[in-house]
Amino acid sequence: MHTPSDPRLEIAPIPALDDNYIWLLHEGDRRQAAVVDPGEAEPVLAALAARGLDLAAILITHHHGDHTAGIADLVAAYPDTLVCGPSDRRLTCLTRIVAEGDEVAVPGLETRFRVLEVPGHTASHIAYVDARPNRPPGDGILFCGDTLFTAGCGRVFDGTCEQLANSLARLAALAPTTLCYCAHEYTLANLGFAAWVEPDNAARQVRQTEAQRHRAAGEPTVPAPLALELATNPFLRTGEPAVIAAAERFAGRPLETHSEVFTALRRWKDTQYD
Repeated sequence: MHTPSDPRLEIAPIPALDDNYIWLLHEGDRRQAAVVDPGEAEPVLAALAARGLDLAAILITHHHGDHTAGIADLVAAYPDTLVCGPSDRRLTCLTRIVAEGDEVAVPGLETRFRVLEVPGHTASHIAYVDARPNRPPGDGILFCGDTLFTAGCGRVFDGTCEQLANSLARLAALAPTTLCYCAHEYTLANLGFAAWVEPDNAARQVRQTEAQRHRAAGEPTVPAPLALELATNPFLRTGEPAVIAAAERFAGRPLETHSEVFTALRRWKDTQYD
């Protein structure tokens, strides 16, 4: 279980499907809980029962089924559940539509989040960033769905590469101590591509060894502090000379902007690595 420095809030991963994480949030001895991106209902119901919790809220980052397929069964079990998500006709079970700058309070808890619009992976993708009223200085939480992965980022579906590059730049500007809770266990695979881009990045090499150790022990590699992403994730390092040079070698031409570098990296990973 990952616990931020504020002891009132606990965040636990619920493994689901092949490589998803559904994040379970609760505070101290309160019975109310929230989950983020439930792609399955059964593991969530089991986790709630094991902890003696009642579901109060579901936070959705985007419409893909591996983030939403469990909603209907969870609401059937807990009919008063608040279901928050972005405005998207493909999300039919929301009880509250949220957008940039909105604040989401989890019923019965002090936990609250501010909504960031981070399109690219999908056109309507959002993230939830920590807005706890008594959050300790230097602490922070980000639920980023499939926009930012540990050591990588999501593919572009119905958004654009330019949107995703801009969204990642927004997330990169958060406090470096922010813990990034993405929705998939992709760290080792993403670090493999990062090694293609920056083979001499010492921080990436250390991270790969640590990630291998965690996975061998059956432990998640998520969350990760944003500072580690800034040091090792090529998609957040599009201004680094080594990353630019690698992207230009793939593109076969000079690249003038961060967005062009990002787009070359994304296409390189899509066509030659994944």
